[in-house]
Amino acid sequence: MSDIWPTELKVSKDRQHLVITFNNGESFTLSAEMLRVLSPSAEVQGHGPGQKVTVPGKRNVAIISMTPTGNYAVRIGFDDMHDTGIFTWSYLRELGERGEELFAVYENELREKGMNRDTSEKPR
Repeated sequence: MSDIWPTELKVSKDRQHLVITFNNGESFTLSAEMLRVLSPSAEVQGHGPGQKVTVPGKRNVAIISMTPTGNYAVRIGFDDMHDTGIFTWSYLRELGERGEELFAVYENELREKGMNRDTSEKPR
């Protein structure tokens, strides 16, 4: 178990961002869109290697709930009714540290698949 854990989790008034502060002083602002499209849920990550799903059309998704899961994670609910992702403290920290890089990979996947951040339609 890590010696680093959050001391504060706060959703912005517009529900578009999660601000997370850790006990080592690090603080990150994570967009709801990034949290949604990089959700650790099986719906997004799949059930095995090569099953990851690229989720389009989530630019304006909002956070509607956060439910503690033990002492190690939080379940985040979004206004598109996705709420099965359990975000561990270490994964939230990774998103804070590497979020831009991981989101750029997501944007490339969207382009390669003919999808975009604004519409949820998948190409035929």
